[in-house]
Amino acid sequence: MRFTRSILAASAVAALSMGTMTALASPASAAPNTTPQKVCGSGYTTVNSAKVGSLGTVYLTYNASNGQNCVTTIRNNPGKAVNMSAWVSVPDTEESHYDEGLFTSYAGPTYVYGKGHCVDWGGSIANTYVQVYGSNCGSLKEHRVTFTR
Repeated sequence: MRFTRSILAASAVAALSMGTMTALASPASAAPNTTPQKVCGSGYTTVNSAKVGSLGTVYLTYNASNGQNCVTTIRNNPGKAVNMSAWVSVPDTEESHYDEGLFTSYAGPTYVYGKGHCVDWGGSIANTYVQVYGSNCGSLKEHRVTFTR
C-alpha cells in the first residue's frame, strides 16, 4: 500500500511539473524583439512616439551629440512580414528619408539632421498610418493624424 501511494504521489508531482513547465513555455503574447535604441543606435533617446492603432508604435528619437533624429516603427507582435513604413522630414531644409517594405518586426531606421528644427514624422503597419507634423518645436503644438486605408 505504501509503495502504491509513493508511485501515485510521484506521478502527480511529475504531472504538475510538466503542466507548470508547459504553462511557462508558452507566453500569452509575444513581446517586441527590439527597441528604438537598438534600431537607431547608441546615443539616441526617445523624444516622442505615436501609437499605430493596436499594431505597434512609431518612435521619434534624437541624438544630442550629432543633432540627428531617427524614426522607427516597431510592431507589438512580430510575425509574418507585413507592409510597414517609417519616415522623417525637416520642412525647413526639405531633407526627408523614408523606409517602406515588408517587415516582420520593424521599419527604419530613417535619419535626418534636426537640431533647431521642427520635424514631421510617421509610419505605418499594414493599413494603419500615423503622421505627426510640426513636432518637437518647443512651445508650438504638433498636429497628429491617424487613418486606415
